[in-house]
Amino acid sequence: MTPNTPTADAARTADVLVVGSGIAGCAAALAAAREGEEVLLVTKASEPEDAASDWAQGGIATTRGDPDSLKADIIDASAGVADPEAVDVLVENAADAVRDVLIETLGVEFDTLDDEYDFAQEAAHSEDRILHVDAATGQHVLRPFLSYLGSVDNVEILESTAALELLRHEGRVHGALLDTDPDGEPVFAGATILATGGIGDCFEQSTNPPGSTGDGIAMAFLAGAEVEDMEYVQFHPTAADVEEPFLLSEAVRGEGALLRNADGERFMPEYHADAELAPRDVVARAVQDEIDATGGVTLDVRPLAEPFNEAFPNLAEKCADHGIDPADGIPVAPCEHFLCGGVTVDDRGRASLDRLYAAGECARTGVHGANRLASTSLLEGLVWGLRAGRDAAGFEPEAIEYQRLQNSDPALPDRFAGEKFNRLQRVVSDELGLRRTSGGIDSARGILRRLKGEVDAYTRTRTSRSLYELRNATVVAILIANAAAENSESVGCHYLVEEHETESAVAATNGD
Repeated sequence: MTPNTPTADAARTADVLVVGSGIAGCAAALAAAREGEEVLLVTKASEPEDAASDWAQGGIATTRGDPDSLKADIIDASAGVADPEAVDVLVENAADAVRDVLIETLGVEFDTLDDEYDFAQEAAHSEDRILHVDAATGQHVLRPFLSYLGSVDNVEILESTAALELLRHEGRVHGALLDTDPDGEPVFAGATILATGGIGDCFEQSTNPPGSTGDGIAMAFLAGAEVEDMEYVQFHPTAADVEEPFLLSEAVRGEGALLRNADGERFMPEYHADAELAPRDVVARAVQDEIDATGGVTLDVRPLAEPFNEAFPNLAEKCADHGIDPADGIPVAPCEHFLCGGVTVDDRGRASLDRLYAAGECARTGVHGANRLASTSLLEGLVWGLRAGRDAAGFEPEAIEYQRLQNSDPALPDRFAGEKFNRLQRVVSDELGLRRTSGGIDSARGILRRLKGEVDAYTRTRTSRSLYELRNATVVAILIANAAAENSESVGCHYLVEEHETESAVAATNGD
């Protein structure tokens, strides 16, 4: 690689660089812009639906004047692993953030009933507290958010643009290299905020949009930032069991839908006292157990108080598109949904590297612990995005010497990255999914390390986005495998099969 020493005048600069355009990235850009900063928001997305926030169905959790109750539910759902101080930050800032941004600034028209907000019930929530718009809340939040930012003079949005590497010197991040130039175009920023979303592309099936390759986590880790809780990968229990799964919001179960196995039996009361409204990790494993035992599971929507197509018209339309008649039960199966870990950050979104921040799904705030409570992801992204954006203000961009990326070798065939991705997804899905074994985790680590070596050999001399996404996904997969190997106890989403088989054998021996 050829060193280059640019000056601030010769390269693009920004007071605050935000990478990612979901609710966390938008909130960060808004907060920094309100502080008078010149903000550059770069995103791989070309349409709002390219961001996971746009896909959010259920809604956004609120405190309804009782933050202690929401805090207790978050910690209970987290398998007791959530950081109480982080949860305090979330619940104490929730009401102001929702009112300021979503209601007063964006004018989101949440569903109402008799001129009052129609708060919904979802799994593991002790009360109705979910603000929502039908079962398509994300669209009604993110699209007006992006539109609003587009009208803010000191915010520039670069679509269809990926960040490839962070620019780092002596423990400080100075911006990023973008793929707008074959050798990587530098953007020097006073502060950099990562809000790149999830890791769904690491798995064969996911509720995440395509392109969820863990870019922010991988770039931060490769730059030397700390990451944490990577073993806690949450599976949503009710994704439609079709070739291209789509999410069936927990609000459907909150309104009374029941889970039945292939024999027509309702089974959740046997697994947990809260039945269909148990924490996600419990429901997901129960659904998979019943699929394995009986051949399938369906979501019975007949018990809903009003017809399914009236209560959830968007979901009814998706079912129709896939040839599903909800009256016959909607076939469901667990599907990768959310990463509870990520780049380690504090209460203001600050990472372990100076001038680097993270917010949203790519950040590990400590709120989710080992299992995320339903409808807290939009809230966490909003609260931490605002806090990160405010804290990132006030730093001057500084140009540093950096190394241009090499792009000297011929482009690889289009199928190359795809074939490697398929290999990655098979390993991660088989060995690092809903149920894990120590042997499977060790096997995955070995395969993934070899795969990374192969990928690194190609990215050294090529800068295609698909290769860098593959590199990022491989790094993230290794981080998941390493964290899983280091945690010998089943907690929340991290479920070790042999541990529970041993417990069952001991119980049987003792006659329990």
